Amino acid sequence: MFVGHLAIALGAKNTAPRVNLAWLVAGVTALDLVWPIFVLTGVERVSIVPGATAFTPLVFDSYPWSHSLLMACVWGVLLYALARWRHVGRLGARIIFLLVVSHWVLDFVSHNPDMPLWPGGSGRYGLGLWNSIPATYAVEGAMWLGAILVYLSGRPLRGAKSKLAFWSFAGVSTVMWAVGPWAPLPPSAQTLGWFALIGWVMIPWSWAADRRAPAK
Repeated sequence: MFVGHLAIALGAKNTAPRVNLAWLVAGVTALDLVWPIFVLTGVERVSIVPGATAFTPLVFDSYPWSHSLLMACVWGVLLYALARWRHVGRLGARIIFLLVVSHWVLDFVSHNPDMPLWPGGSGRYGLGLWNSIPATYAVEGAMWLGAILVYLSGRPLRGAKSKLAFWSFAGVSTVMWAVGPWAPLPPSAQTLGWFALIGWVMIPWSWAADRRAPAK
């Protein structure tokens, strides 16, 4: 998933209204933020196989250090500690931890059976939502639309800068997700890894989107 993960971050904002959205986005995307680093360094492997699923051609051959359930918990603990160090409240930091782990759960729903439980000899699991483009659009799109409405209900956008920051964040995310099945294939796994590093931009962008949108 992509906007499905972001939907969880937007929805969590009402539970942690004092935590900037950037922390929540960092939580739901943490596994995907470290994944390209592991790909580029050869620690994890991905293949590009047209038709692997209806929604994406990516086959995740090995990614236990970024995407296993155990390591999701480890990354969650690390982000929890970083959040506490940066003076995020205990409740907010706990929510950030849960958001990191939620990434594994949503990927389990969308991926073919490739989600490990731990590095090593774990089995691999997945329900394969990505094998249906209509089902993926319906489930993930409903999550995304609902989360945007929930987020805006708690913090109306005030002023042109506020609206530009949020709607550019939401709009670009939507377009990137919607065109995914028809986007040009990357020529190599290394190219894909470099491109995936763009995900780090979502952190300062979501910070700007939330900075000018105070809660009621």
